[in-house]
This record gives sequence, structure tokens and C-alpha cells, in this order.
Amino acid sequence: MKLYSVIFKKNNRKYYFASEDEYNIDDYVIVETEKGLQYGKVLSIEKENINKDADTYKYILRKATEEDTEIYYGLLKEKEEAYLKCRELVKELGLNMFVISADFNFDRSQLLFTFTSDERVDFRELARKLAAIYHTRIELRQIGARDKAKEIGGVGICGQKLCCARFLNKIDAISMNLAKDQNLALNPSKINGVCGRLLCCLQYENDNYLECLPGMPSVGDSYKTANGEGKVISIDILNRSFKVLVGSNKEEVFLPKIEDEGNEK
Repeated sequence: MKLYSVIFKKNNRKYYFASEDEYNIDDYVIVETEKGLQYGKVLSIEKENINKDADTYKYILRKATEEDTEIYYGLLKEKEEAYLKCRELVKELGLNMFVISADFNFDRSQLLFTFTSDERVDFRELARKLAAIYHTRIELRQIGARDKAKEIGGVGICGQKLCCARFLNKIDAISMNLAKDQNLALNPSKINGVCGRLLCCLQYENDNYLECLPGMPSVGDSYKTANGEGKVISIDILNRSFKVLVGSNKEEVFLPKIEDEGNEK
């Protein structure tokens, strides 16, 4: 019994499924989930032998056939139509909500809509109308700003595709203290992402800052250089450097890299 990771759509998180059959990376498969069947792609082989833990995972049922692929692409077209229809009904019912996406599962037993709203929405009438049209179970899920960014995608202030849409499977709690610890200017345009929330990288890059921090002074500390004693006016944690104002002159000081210090020992 092997454990495989499977993704269901581009830039989506990976899920884990067990199987006694052999599958290759990039194979398209039909898998069993709590919400019905799904069409996905094998991303990697995670473990070769999970016989003892196999019962904790759902299963890959089979490799997708050409007919399965045709059904899948047909559902992609249907979900776009459902998305537009839902937006039309939202406007008709005067609901204060913004529809983000629509998704059928592979066996068409559920149609999931995600939306954002600044308030709690009574969408019962909307759900009834949608169920009458599509004759399947309707689920409407309200998501936050971060989930919206992950769903839609985009480009961050760094010029790269959004981390949440590209590789982050889980977004941990992010606090302003992380920005302070990393010596970043507390300017919303610098530390907030396109979602309007604090940048995800503040969290997952924090360990790198902590590794580079030992021995670094703080802004305002006194520091003695070869040319005299001065005051630290700025620091660059990742490069382990800082600038010292000695009289009217600025001097840049570089501390040994952490790995260099270890090698010297």
C-alpha cells in the first residue's frame, strides 16, 4: 500500500490518498473524498509502505479514463455557467455578497460556491433557487480575504505570484510583532499583501531572521568602530550588517555569517 499526494486543480493544495495499485507522477485519477468523487492529478509518491496506517486515508479508486477526462472538462464549462448564474441570482435577490467561484465534484453530487461578504448573509432563498436549477446539493461557503486571494491568485509586491496561491498549503497566524522583529517599516503598503492582510512571508521567513539575529545591535545602540564610537542608525538582519554614524560619517559594519562563525569554531 502506497501513499500518494494528489491535487485537484492548478495552484491548489495537495491531499493524501492510499492505494494498492501503482500510479505515476502526473497520472490523472479518480479519488474518494468526504464530499464525493473528485478528478485529480498525482503530484508525488509520499510513502512506499503504509499498510499499518492505510485506514486513516481515503483511497484512489482508479486511473482516469478518456471518458472521465471528457466529463471533467464538461464540468469545468458547467461550473463557469453556474458561477455566472449565481452572480445573477445574487443581484436579483439583492444580497450583499461577492461570488468568488463555483465547483462541482466529479460525481456531480455537490455544487460548492465560495463568496465573500462584510456581513452575515441569509442565502437560504439563493440556495433553493440554485438547487431547483442544478438538481444537486448546494453548499455556499463564506471565505475571508486571504482565501479570496488564494482562490483568485495574483502578483505580490515582490513581483512573484502570490505565495498562498503558489505553494502555501496552510496559512499560520501572522502578527504585527513579526514585522517588528524583522525590523520592517510598519507601513501598510510595505507589510500588507494584496488581500489587505499582513504578508504571509512574515511568518514563514521568520526563522531565517531569527537565525541571522544573534550578535546584531539595535538601532540607537552605541558601537565602537576603528574610526571611533558612534550610534547604530540602521540594520540589515539578513545580510548581518548595520550602519554606524561616527561624527558626520556613516560606516557600514558586516558581522560574520552564522555558518562562518560555526566553521571558525
